[in-house]
Amino acid sequence: MSAGADRLSAAEGYGLGSSAQPARPLAVLIADDHPVVREGLRGMLAAESAIEVVAEAASGDEAVVLAKRHRPDVVLMDLRMPGGDGVQATAGIVAALPGTRVVVLTTYETDSDIVRAVEAGATGYLLKDTPRPDLVAAIRAAARGETVLGPTVAGRLVSHLRRPAVEALSDRETEVLTLVARGQTNADIGRALFISEATVKTHLLRAFGKLGVSDRTAAVTRAIELGMLPAPGSAG
Repeated sequence: MSAGADRLSAAEGYGLGSSAQPARPLAVLIADDHPVVREGLRGMLAAESAIEVVAEAASGDEAVVLAKRHRPDVVLMDLRMPGGDGVQATAGIVAALPGTRVVVLTTYETDSDIVRAVEAGATGYLLKDTPRPDLVAAIRAAARGETVLGPTVAGRLVSHLRRPAVEALSDRETEVLTLVARGQTNADIGRALFISEATVKTHLLRAFGKLGVSDRTAAVTRAIELGMLPAPGSAG
C-alpha cells in the first residue's frame, strides 16, 4: 500500500459511525515554543492509541522542516513563535504538503489572528483551554479534512465576516495610531512626525471615522483586530 493510500485509510477509519479500523495511528506534529506546553500536549495525546506524536517543533521554521520530514496527518500549530510565526509556517506546510492539515492551537483569538490563519490555509483554530476530548475529536475531524473551530472562535469569525468593509487607513493615519499605541501624546506625535498638534488631531479624527470608534484606545484596539497595526509583543 502506498503512503498516500495508507494515510487515507487511517483518516477514513475515524469517520463518524464507522467500524473500520485505521491502518495506523494518526501522525501528529506539535509546534510550540514553550517546552511545558509541548510536554503537556504530548501527555494528553499519549492516552490515545489512535494518535501518535511523531515530532515536536519549537519554532515556525522548525515546524516546516519537521513536517516535510515526517509528513504528519495533522500539525498542532502555535500562533506566535520565534523563527517564523505560526501563520507563516502554516502557509509553508499547506503549500508543500497538501495532505497535511494544520490546526492552530493558541491563546490568541483576535479577528486578525483568526482571519490570517484561515487565509494561510489552517483547517482549524482552537484555544489552548480546549478540553482533551474536544482536542482529540478536532484532530480526527481535521484529518478527515473537516474545518474545526472553537466556539468563541467561530462566533468571532462569523461576526467579522458580517461587518461592513473598513476603509484602509492612510500611511500617515497608521503612523499616528502606531505612536498612540506606544502611549505618546498628540504633542509627542507631532514632534516625532514634524507636524502640528492640530494636524495630529485631524488624522486621528479621520482614523476614528474609518474605524467606527470615538476614542484613541478603541481606535488602537480596532486597528489591531483588523490587522492594521501589529499586536502588542508581536514581532514586526
